[in-house]
Amino acid sequence: MARAKNKLTAVAIKKAANSKLDDGGGLRLYKTDTSSRWVFRYTFAGRRREMGLGSSDNLTLAAARKERDRWAAVLAECKDPISERERQMQEAADLMSNTEPTFEKVAEIVFEAKKAGLRGEGERGRWYSPLKIHVIPKIGKRRISSLHQSDIAEALRPIWKTKHATATKAIQRLHIVFRQAKLMGMHVDPFTVEAAKFMLGEVNNAVTHITSTPWQRIPDLYQALGGTGTSRMCLRWMILTATRSESARGARFDEIDGDVWTVPADRMKGMVGKVEAFRIPLSLAALDLLQEIREVQSGEFLFPSYRTGYISSTALTKVLNEMGEPGRPHGFRTSFRTWVQDTEAASFDVAETALAHRVGSKVERSYARSDMLDQRRLLMERWDRYSTTTEADVAQLHG
Repeated sequence: MARAKNKLTAVAIKKAANSKLDDGGGLRLYKTDTSSRWVFRYTFAGRRREMGLGSSDNLTLAAARKERDRWAAVLAECKDPISERERQMQEAADLMSNTEPTFEKVAEIVFEAKKAGLRGEGERGRWYSPLKIHVIPKIGKRRISSLHQSDIAEALRPIWKTKHATATKAIQRLHIVFRQAKLMGMHVDPFTVEAAKFMLGEVNNAVTHITSTPWQRIPDLYQALGGTGTSRMCLRWMILTATRSESARGARFDEIDGDVWTVPADRMKGMVGKVEAFRIPLSLAALDLLQEIREVQSGEFLFPSYRTGYISSTALTKVLNEMGEPGRPHGFRTSFRTWVQDTEAASFDVAETALAHRVGSKVERSYARSDMLDQRRLLMERWDRYSTTTEADVAQLHG
């Protein structure tokens, strides 16, 4: 489709007398003393037709051009723009009749549309779970346009105080579903969700941090985790590399090149398309552990599971529970970060980068692109020498 050659300007339109003003490509403005309206003029099946686009009070020149281009594209597909618009309007009317989808159906449509941008297509982060478990069983069969804020509030009230984090996620998902429904032309108001939240009231919800092992006890724990059990070796790997559970549990031998382990983007925390692969320097202790792992594992994964490919987070937690260790696997990162802070082992930027945290503003990151690999290598060597010290060495360190 040839691009229309535009002729009009906003200034020219304002100064023009009452007349027919042509912009090119079939876009025309009919201007009178009392009103002015845009039309799209075209020929279809040998007939000259004019399609009203709207008043110039509501449609700027730029917006009118977009509308012209939109319907010109329809015409290029050998469809009559006026007939096509009528068909779309009828479909919208049908949607708003008895065939209007239920909340469950709209939620499914939204989830399917978002899957490609979610980690593991939404399964890893369980994006849909708060709706599926707590909302859909109660109001899922209702037409979405019939829902009142009181319906949403009643659905979430049982977990609003007892499982507030989950309820908050449900509210966030509901916002997204209602906004999408509005864009789909349904008679819903996204403010309904905000009103439901207001009805549920304030919650004095103190943030509960993941329990971490004090860094002073890490050497003892590391020694206690000795052995060739898959879960125990994975926990030691997590301590030495200060990585997240998903990154460590899914580690593959082909991700390691020399003394650098590159975690692919799909196992890094963050939205798809907004995270990158992350390089982790392996210390001498980590390389020694890697050799131990190679001696007992011969497949694709460092920490395999016959049922799920690689071991689950539950398997790691089970080991710590059996040991009577209150700290959680993810808490090892806190142990590492607190050790850096208390011992001044590295600068803030190096420590945060070692945890794959973003440092600085978006503008600053656009210029400062180094992943500080060499500086992090020195830091991880210090951390690993500390983590693998024997009981006698620990007593000397703390004495």
